[in-house]
Amino acid sequence: MRVLVIGAGTGGLCLAHGLKKGGVDVAVFERDRTPRSMLIGYRVGISPDGSKALHSCLPPEVFAEFVRTTARPPRHIVMRTEKYKELLVGEIDTDRDDSRSEKSVSRIAMRTALLGGLEDVVRFGKTFTHFTQNDDGTVTAFFDDGTSETGDVLVGADGAQSKVRRQHLPHAKVVDTGITSVAGKLPLTEENAKLLPPLADGGITLLFGPHGEFVILHVMRFDGTGVEDDYIMWGYAASHDKFPDMKGMSQAELKQVVLNLTPRFHPDLRKLFALATPETVFQIKVRTSERLEPWQPSNVTLIGDSVHLMTPGRGIGANTALRDAELLSRKLTEAAGGKDVVQAVGEYEREMVEYGFQAVEASREMMDGRGLVHKPVIGRVVAAFSRTFLRVTNAVPPLKRKMMAEDAAERDHVSSAHEVVRAG
Repeated sequence: MRVLVIGAGTGGLCLAHGLKKGGVDVAVFERDRTPRSMLIGYRVGISPDGSKALHSCLPPEVFAEFVRTTARPPRHIVMRTEKYKELLVGEIDTDRDDSRSEKSVSRIAMRTALLGGLEDVVRFGKTFTHFTQNDDGTVTAFFDDGTSETGDVLVGADGAQSKVRRQHLPHAKVVDTGITSVAGKLPLTEENAKLLPPLADGGITLLFGPHGEFVILHVMRFDGTGVEDDYIMWGYAASHDKFPDMKGMSQAELKQVVLNLTPRFHPDLRKLFALATPETVFQIKVRTSERLEPWQPSNVTLIGDSVHLMTPGRGIGANTALRDAELLSRKLTEAAGGKDVVQAVGEYEREMVEYGFQAVEASREMMDGRGLVHKPVIGRVVAAFSRTFLRVTNAVPPLKRKMMAEDAAERDHVSSAHEVVRAG
């Protein structure tokens, strides 16, 4: 069996490792010209689900290098108001080995680590255009340089703008969530660290404004590994109507937009916005997939954002892609051993559609511009109610344990059901 993978992102590389480990011939085609080009965003949160998938698919030496390149893991989740007032503090289970633990990783460092051992598999500078399914049961991928490759299975791991999805599932919809996000990055210096809210260094911090807007803060410490310089990353998100027209704005102007929208936020938070290195600032309009009805399986399939694009609201997009990669590599390895290829793909797709779109819908709940919290007048009431709910939960240990266990349930599907029962 030969498997063609379009896209050398997190899911595509994990899949390639899993297939290679299982003795399956695999080739990955990536449009980027180098491993470090075109990577938007900085931090990726790896959940227990993601760690398990990576540990299963990667050879031990590559997994060890991946772990070495991770930043100091988060120990807690902290929710605050835009003025740094505490709403809820929850602990993250850190008493796990590397194969089942939460991790923080830089996108570039992660790609570099996952490319280890795949030098003969990944081909950069290959822009996919279309595929054909052949009479002999094979599939051929075509590229804009005039070349083509033929294999037994084609996997679209080419992200939100997936060309494989557009041809394979033309009815699949990717829709605007109504949320715009602007993010930036600044060095983690002693002075900059003083601007952070309590517990931000060593945790994941969410700050909620009075009009549905929110900010996420990540502190990335690499503990002298030489992977990257330590940094602080922030992301500001709100409904589209809160923003001016930002078309054609420079990165410095995007940063100023955030400052203009947050005059009453904590002054130290505004300093973090202002100190972002201009060339690191970017903005996106957050989009998401809509649930698909089941389709007829074939020798073409999809993983990750190419099939179930989700908002960053739950931080589980990359982890769901890794779960896809582990499941599909297992099914295709079975097919290489004699199982029918289309049957193997069908088994993967039935399972993937269920958990994948559950994750899509959970993520959209956190980032949906249609929500009442983003509406004038009533939005302030909804925001106030949400803050009261979080404060009460924070003050009642059984409620907080249950909330944290349910959050863990979305990030660790093996053990979380038991944790929810215990918390209850």
